[in-house]
Amino acid sequence: MLRRRPPRSASADDLLTTLGRLTAQAREGAELQQARVELAEALQREMLPGALPELPGLRTAATYAPARHGLAIGGDWYDGFRLPDGSLAFSVGDVQGHDVEAAAFMGQIRIGLRAVAAHAADPGEVLSRANDLLLSVDCELFATCTFVRFDPFRWELTSARAGHVPAIWATVDDRYGVTDDPGGIPLGILPGERYPVTRRRLTEEGAFVLLTDGVVEGPAFPIEAGLAQVTRLVSARAGDHPADVADAVMCVAELTGHTDDAAVIVLRFEAAAAAAGAG
Repeated sequence: MLRRRPPRSASADDLLTTLGRLTAQAREGAELQQARVELAEALQREMLPGALPELPGLRTAATYAPARHGLAIGGDWYDGFRLPDGSLAFSVGDVQGHDVEAAAFMGQIRIGLRAVAAHAADPGEVLSRANDLLLSVDCELFATCTFVRFDPFRWELTSARAGHVPAIWATVDDRYGVTDDPGGIPLGILPGERYPVTRRRLTEEGAFVLLTDGVVEGPAFPIEAGLAQVTRLVSARAGDHPADVADAVMCVAELTGHTDDAAVIVLRFEAAAAAAGAG
């Protein structure tokens, strides 16, 4: 004799209906999140420069890596461009927050920095003007940034920091260190902020590395340890091609288990050009 299952109660049918609706909503939410991630990745690819400027005696390279799990993309950037007086400008930074909004705000900052750099006297003034410009658009996000200007006539780097992680430098004669320059608060927080400027004459062959905290900091990896790791690496490879140095520095991000995106710029300056500029 076949036994029939008792009919499901109305409450069981309701439960299955609710479960199906929640599953569909979860699927739609996951698809929406994936679409936002893909859009942020596309924005990031389009907004980052395809190449950095160079001059005789100064070679450059940069690299970018998205967040390990792909959900925190959009905040970090690097840039490089020529200024009207013949010098070169470089910037690296990190927008607070992630996803499409951070990627879009990153684009605003890059454009703002380029616009004010053509009319500002030094990196400190560039950051001050960019800070006030960003505050004028009334956005709730803020960003850390380092802005560097390379003077090919004096063979000199001038730089200013807005709440950003320090740079790393090394020369081929085994001198190296972490820049301990004074700086100001991140961009987009307080109007009228001023940013101190640091000057460096490039009298020896070597490398100057700008990076974001996604390279040197992770969930269980303190930023001090990451900076020390990068410093050792750059000191050992100060004479290498800048692209090789950039790739090696980015490998540190894999050690940290980074949950943020990461960016690196390497400025590689030659001894002969440095000596000529210092003369």
